Amino acid sequence: MIGELVVSFFVIAGGIFAVAAGLGVLRLPDLLTRMHASTKAGTLGSGLILVAVAIAFAEGTVIARAVAAILFLLLTAPVAAHLIGRAAFRTGVPMVDRTVSEDGVAEALRKRPPEQPPE
Repeated sequence: MIGELVVSFFVIAGGIFAVAAGLGVLRLPDLLTRMHASTKAGTLGSGLILVAVAIAFAEGTVIARAVAAILFLLLTAPVAAHLIGRAAFRTGVPMVDRTVSEDGVAEALRKRPPEQPPE
């Protein structure tokens, strides 16, 4: 009984975060904020649902796979979001007027590294 309530809590909480991520992708104004919503809320929602799966099945192999999937999400989502955001900034994807950066950052990010001659 208590286990089912805990699993239900994690599934509902994960679903709420997943819906929030989806709404953020639909409603937010520019790439950087959409990317933030999808990576942060999407990763948390998926992680909570995987925790619910691990608790519900309570088998060693299922728990190991859930932990591995959560670790994979936590390691790859921020790195992918950073690289996508940097590429978008460098290529000049339009941002909302309220999006600001520190002095000199825009120029530094838009600079291309010097071409290296092939060896």
